[in-house]
Amino acid sequence: MNIIDNDLLSIQEARILIEHAKEAQSLLSSFSQEKLDAVVREIAKEIEKHSNELAFISQSETDYGNTSDKYIKNKFVSSYVFEKIKDIKCIGIISEDTQNKTMDIGVPVGVIVALVPSTSPVSTAIYKTLIAIKSGNAIVFSPHKRAKKSVGRALEIMIKKGLEFGLPQGSLSYLKTVTEAGTKEMMNHKDTSIIMNTGVLEMLSEGQKSGKPVIYGGNGCVPAFIERTANIKDAVRDIIKSKTFDNGVLSGSEQSVVVDSPVAMQVQNEMENLGAYFMTEKESMMIGNILFDSTGNQEVETIGKTALELAKRAGISVPENTKVLVSKQKYVFENNPYSKEKLCPVLAYYIEEDWMNACEKCIELLLSERNGHTLSIHSNDQEVIKQFALKKPVGRILVNTPGAFGSMGITTNLFPAMTLGSGSAGKGMTSDNISPMNLVYIRKVGVGVRSLEDITKDNPINKAVYETKTINSENIDHEDGLKEILEKILREIN
Repeated sequence: MNIIDNDLLSIQEARILIEHAKEAQSLLSSFSQEKLDAVVREIAKEIEKHSNELAFISQSETDYGNTSDKYIKNKFVSSYVFEKIKDIKCIGIISEDTQNKTMDIGVPVGVIVALVPSTSPVSTAIYKTLIAIKSGNAIVFSPHKRAKKSVGRALEIMIKKGLEFGLPQGSLSYLKTVTEAGTKEMMNHKDTSIIMNTGVLEMLSEGQKSGKPVIYGGNGCVPAFIERTANIKDAVRDIIKSKTFDNGVLSGSEQSVVVDSPVAMQVQNEMENLGAYFMTEKESMMIGNILFDSTGNQEVETIGKTALELAKRAGISVPENTKVLVSKQKYVFENNPYSKEKLCPVLAYYIEEDWMNACEKCIELLLSERNGHTLSIHSNDQEVIKQFALKKPVGRILVNTPGAFGSMGITTNLFPAMTLGSGSAGKGMTSDNISPMNLVYIRKVGVGVRSLEDITKDNPINKAVYETKTINSENIDHEDGLKEILEKILREIN
């Protein structure tokens, strides 16, 4: 009987892919920005044609979210992200100051190992491909096991088109025998330059142990504060649209709603009008029991499911128009399922006396899983907004906009991205929305504009030292000489 060791096969494949990527990147590094842009443009045009097909394959394979919203994400990265990056200059001379005689040179980091999540696998793979090639880097993917087919299909389309337009073989590739051992081999390989891990928490520590820079776009326990001066209808509409998009799988979508007490009843009424179901204490417990396993991880069969599917699974009865399940809570603590990130349309709901207490509640929620990902605030009080922006341990603050869309740069002018850095908690090297500029290092060039003598000739210390030599040459008494030297230096300085 033949026994196939998939771990060994995956490790060997990983080594070959990284070695080929290294060779390809040495060719890519000679490409002009214009040539790279031409390749990226053709890849983006081609993959956009397959947005619907890939959305269907992705949803069918993972059973997460819904096809229509995955189609929107695919279009977002292939069209909108491309439009935002097409004119960025990120390699070669990217800026020049002729007056001060300095230049910035963008240099590709090298070989990128990219991990993609099962929740947004295709859109994340497309986005990472575009920003990597744009910045002159080779990129090797480790698809999520639950999304191998859809990610593989997307990458094959992009690889074929890239090769047609001059992309060196090996610049874009992926692990076909997907195992943990193979992924670890890629991250630890000597030729790997940087690791981009989007939402694969179980591989984060291995990436950090590799000694390579890690860009980590992690999970987000995102609180949304509705302050008393907010436009309540707009705030509630934004939160419901955000939390139901792709059935709540985006990391920037809201996890908790913290409400200023004077408007709490108005907020609840508006939420109920838009399809939120406020659960009883017993119903909250029943939903909470199905969300997480004994290790504290979310049960995979509850990820990306609708509110109706979750209610049926838990055995509770809700109206047919229910879009979001809401649980009223008072406290944040480790074993409370409603204090965690929930990749499905389930929200915690807190009422606080004023914005200062709400501020503390939001900090508790942000620190509950130490993500420091995103916070949103709905308010028209500029002082309150400023205080939230200054005091929250978080990577990004969104004001009067849906969390999922604002964090990705759809409804804000943040860079449009599928990898949202979680650097504020120390999990990754940056809290940026990751752009091509995060995948280059900047070589600084400075031209000499003054001589050393120009800097030192009027320095009082140097003048005193010169006079010290004169004094020493007169062979004066040592103690008197030292005293006179010090007095001269002090006089010159003062």
